[in-house]
Amino acid sequence: MSRALITGGSAGLGRALAAGLADDGWDVVITGRNRERLDAVAAELGPRVTAVAGDVTDPGHRDHLAEVVADGLDLLVNNASTLGTSPLVTVQDLTSAVLRHVWETNVVAPMALIRTLRPLLRAGGAVIDITSDAAAEHYETWGAYAASKVALEHLTLTLAAEEPAVRWYAVDPGDLRTQMHQDAYPGEDISDRPLPETVVPAFLALIDQHLPSGRYRASDLTAVAA
Repeated sequence: MSRALITGGSAGLGRALAAGLADDGWDVVITGRNRERLDAVAAELGPRVTAVAGDVTDPGHRDHLAEVVADGLDLLVNNASTLGTSPLVTVQDLTSAVLRHVWETNVVAPMALIRTLRPLLRAGGAVIDITSDAAAEHYETWGAYAASKVALEHLTLTLAAEEPAVRWYAVDPGDLRTQMHQDAYPGEDISDRPLPETVVPAFLALIDQHLPSGRYRASDLTAVAA
């Protein structure tokens, strides 16, 4: 049975991916900091989904996740991330503490989790690191988040060059109707953004069709999903 581990799995894209994979016959481990919300999602999605609460920036939690999936893993999705502040601020208004927190959560933690779980990835396994169009564009006040995603993408694709036996994906899901996106625009109406569930078929196509390692946009995978 195929098994996936998804960070930031209690809401938004992480929750949607957990639901889609479970419906597709996967066993899914979801992790996140809010135990109550995480447990509620696992109960709602059914017996294929297991909740393991904790913070991925905590080495002890990463070691615990390795124990949970000790008999093998087919897919790791590094989805958990932070904006740093809400509302967002300009680069010159960023404090060193906020910048460190963003990089610790969005870059250091995913790479550390990869190092921890790499020995458990089965042959043909894949790692998906969630990126953003902010990594390719320059938007006012998005500097900390965007720079962290640039770094995450670069590390992901370097891993693809170093370890071709694993499929390494940096995937931009596009603007979605999530709490993080709402936090980026507090007080604004973001109901025009698509729900996270709309991009799940694109992710499943990427996984099921064993596409080559690389950077992908969910919108570009629509034809593949169809």
